[in-house]
Amino acid sequence: MEQRKVRVRFAPSPTGGLHLGGVRTVLFNYLFARHHHGTFVLRIEDTDQTRYVPGAEEYILECLRWCGLLPDEGSEAGGEYGPYRQSERKPLYRQYAEQLVAQGHAYYAFDTPQELEAMRERFKTPENPSPQYNIKMRHHMRNSHSLSQDEVTALLAAGTPHVIRINMPADEDLRFTDMIRGEVTFNTSSVDDKVLLKADGMPTYHLAVVVDDYLMKISHAFRGEEWLPSAPVHILLWKYLGWEAHMPQWAHLPLILKPDGNGKLSKRDGDRLGFPVFAMNWTDPKTGELTTGFRERGFLPEAFVNMLAMLGWNDGSGQEIFSMEELIARFSMDRVHKGGAKFDFDKAKWFNHEYIVRTDNEKLAGLFAPVLEAKGIVADPSYVATVAGLVKERCQFINEIWDHGFFFFEAPASYDEGAVKPKWNADKQQFFDAWNLQLASQHDFSASALEESFKALAAEKNLKMGDLQLPFRIMLTSGKFGPPVFVIAATIGREQTIARIAKALEVFGA
Repeated sequence: MEQRKVRVRFAPSPTGGLHLGGVRTVLFNYLFARHHHGTFVLRIEDTDQTRYVPGAEEYILECLRWCGLLPDEGSEAGGEYGPYRQSERKPLYRQYAEQLVAQGHAYYAFDTPQELEAMRERFKTPENPSPQYNIKMRHHMRNSHSLSQDEVTALLAAGTPHVIRINMPADEDLRFTDMIRGEVTFNTSSVDDKVLLKADGMPTYHLAVVVDDYLMKISHAFRGEEWLPSAPVHILLWKYLGWEAHMPQWAHLPLILKPDGNGKLSKRDGDRLGFPVFAMNWTDPKTGELTTGFRERGFLPEAFVNMLAMLGWNDGSGQEIFSMEELIARFSMDRVHKGGAKFDFDKAKWFNHEYIVRTDNEKLAGLFAPVLEAKGIVADPSYVATVAGLVKERCQFINEIWDHGFFFFEAPASYDEGAVKPKWNADKQQFFDAWNLQLASQHDFSASALEESFKALAAEKNLKMGDLQLPFRIMLTSGKFGPPVFVIAATIGREQTIARIAKALEVFGA
């Protein structure tokens, strides 16, 4: 059999924020395509116009741009298999739905919403609280099975609203090989007669995904395991439409679970536990509710992507930090786990810290610039890069450069006086008065030179370095924190160091 060119797709619905599980699906598609020198397609599944949210498609594209996971084909990138929005492909789907009806594999159903609700109430039992529209129920409803051909023809001619449903066969075993789970078997008796074409002429996911995957020559289809129950419908559609030989290889990805492992991770879990679950900030246009994203929380895209790769996959080596090139080289579906992956926000922060430490200081300065701008602080980029390099070992997020290095940009407004005043005396006051005078004329203002002159004066005055360095640190930073104190002094420079010592001496000596 001829080897098919690898073509994979991510097919989101533009209905809201992009969950990290969705980004992981993008990532696995992207890695698989790049590993096999294939094509990654972005297809927008916007057939459910009642759930369509303006701006959501642009948001999805921006998320993919931020993550560096841009498609080769799609509504923005173009391509020879477009259009890539299902709403723009609407005329395509009816012909295939009608073909299925003509072949006896689907049927017209004229039931109103009220009749469907009445059916659910009438046939509800304790053992079957949610009756399905299936092989047993279809004869109780208004459709091609229960109506005569003349009645069906008349209803269609009159333009009566209707849907087209698949004719699920009775008690037939269907099998397919999942790339992650191996052989999977379903019995058709457990599946209802899914709607294929809605009354507005739009296809449902079931028909559209099969038609589009065929027409776009998709070779492999990766989706969440929650879609496994739909597999029998899709297998039959590939078979009934005569495309069985072209059916993609499927892989149903494991769920991303809550931190306790009890159920699928949701936005509500993030709200409740205080961490993001969306790639980027999303504002619901209907309610105005803002949901924070990983980007805005201060995650680097490389760290976010690396973290996602490890949620349900590993290469068996024990390695955790991977460049994109390494992920592409080592990725394979046979290393994706069957079981769900628990989301661990502490681990996510660890990944981000590791990437911050590895990131070039100039790049960090650029990423940190908006934080300074929001505070009205203007600083030379090279100075910001120096500061970033001094504090990044302490940072889990980009904005924490401020938390760990604010004193590089503004002088202390107050001090941890409790750490200084109980042991403050005239000798220390005189030491700093004298050293501050020296600093005004000190030629070499490097950290090592400052430490040397500090040490020499302390010895001359018979004072211990340890008793003097803490007050000096608090003079410069306001507290007992920060990088080596002489490095801080050298970085903020002569003018600031002298001014901060002088101001602190007024407070400590009062």
